[in-house]
Amino acid sequence: MPNYLAVYTMQPEDLARFRSLTKAEQDAIDAEGVPLWGAWELRNATSILNRGGMVGKTMRVTRDGISAATNAICGYLIVEAETAKAAAELFIDHPHITVFPGDGVDIMPFVTEPPL
Repeated sequence: MPNYLAVYTMQPEDLARFRSLTKAEQDAIDAEGVPLWGAWELRNATSILNRGGMVGKTMRVTRDGISAATNAICGYLIVEAETAKAAAELFIDHPHITVFPGDGVDIMPFVTEPPL
């Protein structure tokens, strides 16, 4: 079955808005979202090949050297599904976009063997 990279995205300004909430407000969102995220993973366990993880600030390397960079990538995981659409459908109700300030999940097929 084909494998897909699922990349969680969040706009930097949405993350900044979340971080500007009080600790109590952030904790309330986490209290709702973290259990839902775990339940999502349990529901989709047979499709998840690698739970991946969340990522932090970006450093970019170019011919000119190394510098800080900004992008919308905030995490990833690897799933398997019959089609890209089927892989995408796994994420329709994901807490990343229904509870947390994530703006999407990008689904990309691997064209080489994925790291498992």
